[in-house]
Amino acid sequence: MALNMRFLRFKPLLGPSIKSFSLHYNVQRFSDLTCKKLKNNINLVGCCQSYVLQLHTSSISFKRRKTGEEKKINRVLEYHKVKGDVVEVWKDITAEELAKVLNKDFNYVKEIFLHEVKSPKTVISDMKFLQQGIRRSGHRMKIIAKPTDDIEVEIIEKDAFPRPPPSKSDLKSRPPVVTVMGHVDHGKTTLLDALRHSSVVDQEFGGITQHIGAFLVVLDSGAKITFLDTPGHAAFSAMRARGANLTDIVVLVVAADDGVMEQTLESVRMAREAQVPILVAINKIDSPKANIERTEQMLLEAGIHIEKLGGEVQAVPVSALKKQNLNQLTEALVLQADLLEIGADPKGLVEAVVVESKLDPHRGKLCTVIVQRGTLKKGDILVAGVCMGRVRVLRNADGQIMNEAPPGYPTEIEGWKDLPVPGELVLEVESEKMAKDVIKIRESKLEREKQEQDAVVIAEKQAYHEKEYKERLKLKRSLGRFKLKREGPRQPEIPKDDDPTPTLNIIVKSDVDGTLEAILNTLDTYDSPECKMDLVHYGVGAVSENDVELAQAFRGIIYAFNTNCPKNIQELAENSGVNIKFHNVIYKLVDDVKAEINDRLPQKEQDEVLGEATVLQHFEINDGRKKVQVAGCRCVKGVLRKSALYRVVRNGQIIHEGQLSSMRHLKNEVDLIKTDVECGLRLQDKTVVFQPGDSIICYQKVTVPQVTTWDPGF
Repeated sequence: MALNMRFLRFKPLLGPSIKSFSLHYNVQRFSDLTCKKLKNNINLVGCCQSYVLQLHTSSISFKRRKTGEEKKINRVLEYHKVKGDVVEVWKDITAEELAKVLNKDFNYVKEIFLHEVKSPKTVISDMKFLQQGIRRSGHRMKIIAKPTDDIEVEIIEKDAFPRPPPSKSDLKSRPPVVTVMGHVDHGKTTLLDALRHSSVVDQEFGGITQHIGAFLVVLDSGAKITFLDTPGHAAFSAMRARGANLTDIVVLVVAADDGVMEQTLESVRMAREAQVPILVAINKIDSPKANIERTEQMLLEAGIHIEKLGGEVQAVPVSALKKQNLNQLTEALVLQADLLEIGADPKGLVEAVVVESKLDPHRGKLCTVIVQRGTLKKGDILVAGVCMGRVRVLRNADGQIMNEAPPGYPTEIEGWKDLPVPGELVLEVESEKMAKDVIKIRESKLEREKQEQDAVVIAEKQAYHEKEYKERLKLKRSLGRFKLKREGPRQPEIPKDDDPTPTLNIIVKSDVDGTLEAILNTLDTYDSPECKMDLVHYGVGAVSENDVELAQAFRGIIYAFNTNCPKNIQELAENSGVNIKFHNVIYKLVDDVKAEINDRLPQKEQDEVLGEATVLQHFEINDGRKKVQVAGCRCVKGVLRKSALYRVVRNGQIIHEGQLSSMRHLKNEVDLIKTDVECGLRLQDKTVVFQPGDSIICYQKVTVPQVTTWDPGF
């Protein structure tokens, strides 16, 4: 027999220390032997039979029930926070920096990290390991960005800067850098060809220079001069500005038949801003239309006081084509260079300036520089902006390999990892590791500058939206119990691109960075609401597969300026339906872009005048029971068609526009009236009253293609 009993008050079984408890047991009959063994552990008082009691107790059994008032009180959970001051740490903090944050020495940091940190320069990258150590110190940590003060110190320590100016005792003579500037097609490149005994002008497209060139010319006297040939086209103003800043002397080429032109004045202004002496070469004196005296007078009006008119600027009349008076020009250049006492320090780390950069499909990234200090050799590690490279090969303008490039020499460098920007300062560093550190610091500095600019824009937008919100909130409160209604229909969460304005997407690839800059500056002048122009991508080098994919995605056109396209890329473009256009003259490229814009513009309606008539007399006739107005006219110009539109003009003002209901010659209804033929005209609007002397113009609506008003300035 088995008995099950629950929650029974049973006092006499346990000792006096416990007053009462809940007993849950199960009674089962066992043998006498088992009962005797259990009696040693549990004292069963008053048990007359052999039973085994199984007791089950819990801490819940000892809890007291809450009263009604206690149940009404809200339960409050108390959390015991870890005590200790908060210290600010950052990712990849070093042991030395952590010691400064804790105001302790390095030995203390070693102890809290259980001597697992061996050096003050040890970087603690594991955040959990860092948190455990800070807890051992009795602090709490807060993760922040690394302080900017340390970054500024790092910039000062690791960034590369030019050396201080050398002393006069360290200066050695160097070739002067002469920049040839002037208006387009005034003979700058032809003059350099005559001095170099070369034919660069025959290799140029369109008869104009479109990139800056650097050449070292050895004169018949043995003197060496470095010439910079700058473009004269209006689109290449940035190149001319770089040439003026690089040079020691500016040779201003002015054609004797054209005189001073727009780019001539711009070149004079740039030379004065750079505080560079000017020497004038009056070219094309062999031209039948040459007028040297008029050119000299125009130079005087432009602020160039030549020696012949009592000034200080030398002016040499030359003919680059016939090679006349070139010796006088070179002698004047050498004399001017001697007066300036041009010199440089050939020792120490190299300092140079980027003249031009390009991407060669076989030789990689190339850049032409002019050395200003030090001697450039093979194996030197260079930094230009955020680009670095190791000099593999040095070449001159003729493609010959150079062993070294002393100050004043132009050279082309192979071995760049990225293309430097023209005009950038090139500095030599001691090791490749230092070059990487310099680039890292400069990139972080550029990133911070960009963030500051973005912060200004964000603040402006935030202020605008806050102002708009406050105005709406003020209006909503002024309405009181009336609800502010939404203005117009509800806008979709994802706006649809329903802009009907046509768009021209283009990708530009160029041979050199300077020409690409000129093209982008020219395209940047486009600002017309009739058609949008988006520059999807641009770069230096040949057309690549990525360019074709971008053009296909954006339905754009690829413009390849003076660069080639591999055969497989051309086949890919044809299969993808991408149009690649090749150009080698900048104004022809601009004309092509204009034509593409014109093709995308919708046709517009305009009035085409067919003829004109003069009202001789006004008639009022009966048409049934109604009176209608008829104009007796004579056609004085063109023809009058019955199906066309008519405009009545009185004293220069339009009083009516509409169609005819009747056109008669004599008594016959006709469809056409020729010049000097009289007729009667009746409008569909019967309320118009004619007067003698009114002009009736016959016209029709025609659709004509639109032409863009974009003017790039040349």
